[in-house]
Amino acid sequence: MLFNSYEFICVFLPIALLGFFTVGKIGHYRWAIAFLVAASLFFYGWWNPPYLLLILGSILFNYCLGSLLSKDSVSSTLKRKGLLIFGMAVNLGSIGYFKYANFFADTVNAIANANIDLGDIFLPLGISFFTFQQISYLVDAYNGETKEYNFLRYCLFVSFFPQLIAGPIVLHKEVLPQFAQKAIYHFNRENLSVGITIFSIGLFKKVIFADTVALYATPVFDAAANGATLSFFEAWCGALAYTMQLYFDFSGYSDMAIGAARMFGIKLPLNFNSPYKAVNISEFWRRWHMTLSRFLRDYLYIPLGGNRQGKIRRYVNLMITMLLGGLWHGAGWNFVLWGGLHGSYLVIHQQWLQFRKLLGQDIKAKGSWWSRVLGCVLTFFVVVVAWVFFRATSMEAAGAMLTAMFGGNGISLPGFTEKFLGFLPSAIVQFNGILAGSKTALPSPLAMFWIVLLLAIAWGAPNTQQWMERANPALDYPAEFPSGRLGNVWWEKLQWKPTPQWSVVVGLAAGLSLVFLLRPTEFLYFQF
Repeated sequence: MLFNSYEFICVFLPIALLGFFTVGKIGHYRWAIAFLVAASLFFYGWWNPPYLLLILGSILFNYCLGSLLSKDSVSSTLKRKGLLIFGMAVNLGSIGYFKYANFFADTVNAIANANIDLGDIFLPLGISFFTFQQISYLVDAYNGETKEYNFLRYCLFVSFFPQLIAGPIVLHKEVLPQFAQKAIYHFNRENLSVGITIFSIGLFKKVIFADTVALYATPVFDAAANGATLSFFEAWCGALAYTMQLYFDFSGYSDMAIGAARMFGIKLPLNFNSPYKAVNISEFWRRWHMTLSRFLRDYLYIPLGGNRQGKIRRYVNLMITMLLGGLWHGAGWNFVLWGGLHGSYLVIHQQWLQFRKLLGQDIKAKGSWWSRVLGCVLTFFVVVVAWVFFRATSMEAAGAMLTAMFGGNGISLPGFTEKFLGFLPSAIVQFNGILAGSKTALPSPLAMFWIVLLLAIAWGAPNTQQWMERANPALDYPAEFPSGRLGNVWWEKLQWKPTPQWSVVVGLAAGLSLVFLLRPTEFLYFQF
């Protein structure tokens, strides 16, 4: 069941809300939790009912193990460490089997000319997210940072449907205390209005922005996968279209998850904070998939030694973290290379900071406006290049895209640009924008319109959290992101308020999105 489907919006979500608050009003709050757990498990089982056994087994196993690690009766450090290692091995083993078994088998077959055949292994939706979430619970239980919570609340912590399939990856200390507050089991108009607004914004991003610009990305990457020769402009149109598709797809999902949870009175942590506004690659990763970045930092990078053991070890730790982060996103060498590229970017950025220190510059200073613009454009450029590996279906297809993007097939631009760039040598630049025999139907005015429009929104418009700042939209906003405070800027007067005017705007956005839900498409992060 997709967030962007009539079944979810018109049937499941209203029934879940009505049932939760009705049971919470007339019965004990534990019955309301039980109802929401059952609804969340139904939501998960809608995809493939047999996988309910997997998530239920995972919940029971990790709860029991976490309870043991939290008890004083297991006082031996060696025993506790053994329990933690055992728990992590079981969790990672389940991901390894479902997500990577065939990948490793194919790799062995290619290297050793073997013939290992594991058959079809279907990837359970959300396994990476709910497994990582429970690994963090086990580690925190081992470190004495958890209490022994009620089993029903733990089930809700793992299975809560707004964040079950594609995150955010929440920590026990972020949501379990909220489930213990009796106030959330009583209907709250403010929470409902804020939640519907954020959900509607996310739905609009997904249906109107992401799904539309996808029409211009898919033909280009398909052509590259089929061995077509792309032009310079076609390749860049395709890469930029996918860059904006992924941005608004993931941003839309993150808003819808936060909005759906807020309707129930639960605040989820931010997972997306205008990453294309980042002025360097480190800031990009503090803004993109924020809860995954936090998990990799706290449970992989820091345990590896972080930056405490010298520069070389720090760079090695960065590379290991990003390589594994790339592999987490998908079972393919293109994802590994994507992670490796970002690891290299981070290492180069750290070296650049060290160089600036040697020059006596204050690396914590904000910098001039032109340096921030240059940093933003450069960061965006290297991110776009890396997205090619993320999206391409094979290394060959990625190579074909990058060859065209860097002028390997010549540099061709749309005809209308000749008015402005006609002084360029005709031996280098052709003003046709497309190679003869191309199958992508690009460039087109609509493709360029959508790419420019979405770039302008991503770079120039406030994000959802800024629009909704007065409603305190997410768990860690704005305390953790004081730079997000708007101050005296033009859009502060247009911030959301619970007024009839805003109700009309949100209603129109939601209505338009519902009209275009004729062919619901999965969110891109569902495949991870």
